[in-house]
Amino acid sequence: MRNLIFFLVIFSLCGCSYFEEKEDETKDWDADRLYSEAKGNLDAGFYADAVDFYQRLESRYPFGKHTQQALIDLAYGYFKSEEHDAAISACNRFIKLYPQNSYVDYAYYLKGLANFNKGKANVQRFIPNDIVDESQRDTGSAYEAFQNFSELIKKYPDSEYVEDAQQRMRHLRNNLASNEVYVASYYMKRGAFLAAANRARYVIENYNRTSAVPEALVIMARAYRILEMEDLARDAIRVLKLNYPNHPGSYEVEELEIK
Repeated sequence: MRNLIFFLVIFSLCGCSYFEEKEDETKDWDADRLYSEAKGNLDAGFYADAVDFYQRLESRYPFGKHTQQALIDLAYGYFKSEEHDAAISACNRFIKLYPQNSYVDYAYYLKGLANFNKGKANVQRFIPNDIVDESQRDTGSAYEAFQNFSELIKKYPDSEYVEDAQQRMRHLRNNLASNEVYVASYYMKRGAFLAAANRARYVIENYNRTSAVPEALVIMARAYRILEMEDLARDAIRVLKLNYPNHPGSYEVEELEIK
């Protein structure tokens, strides 16, 4: 028994010594060494290790020659590690501290990407990836991403990231519109017809030229007809048949037309 206790004490001391040694591994490294290790890991795809080195660099040398580049690299490392909130926070700090930096447009773009992927990740956490409906992503993050990309385009119209940002904005706009239609459909099922009509009208007014518009018009026509708001129902049917004559909803609402 005495030998077992002695062995455990020795093992505990050795273990502490080992972890202390690991913790102190970089204690004498200068800024150049830390940055080199961080960048090397980032380029190699070891993002968690890269983030660790960048964090050490930032805390020990907050005003060194690598400060600005290290911060935007740290944001990218967070993004690749799927630490979306941390990536957004790092981008915000970079934008605030270094508004004249040549990479500030990238900071706006990267913040948009982090919000873009954050919304998708929040849904995929609970729903298998192969059955995720893109329109049911986290609409708060989707809206934030849309605003981030919009700000990038407005402030830096010549940025190399504008084209991709525009494509993502179109994608997000369609998803946001589809989500509104999804909610409007839910209200219809629950018998909240005025709420459904208002939600559908919001799509028409704010997300025109999206694929969700014809379905929003169908919902408006049905809801207004049930509510006996005949003029509004007739207007919705007329717009639907005029702009989307081949949409299945055009035939479905024919029976709703007021004779």
